[in-house]
Amino acid sequence: MMPDATINNDGWWSFSTPRGKARLKFKENKSLGILDHMFIDAEAAWNNSMRIISKGDESEIIITLIKPRQLTDEQFNERMVEIEQALGNMKKIIELDA
Repeated sequence: MMPDATINNDGWWSFSTPRGKARLKFKENKSLGILDHMFIDAEAAWNNSMRIISKGDESEIIITLIKPRQLTDEQFNERMVEIEQALGNMKKIIELDA
């Protein structure tokens, strides 16, 4: 999904996005299915809650996205479309491997 992604010694991932450079750091507890993370780009910083809920051989992913103060409603709505497309692409990649 992010071919230029690299992880730094401090646990931050760095990569390019359609809006420029970005960083992401997980605050996870994998045994509990918690993959919370901080995403920072040139326009805003996002604190996102993410949960993985196991359902036998499958899992559900729940992500809570709260509009950063730095973004207008219009910008936030644009990001939601972009995120939906990125998650759709990720789903296709995961399902190809299944």
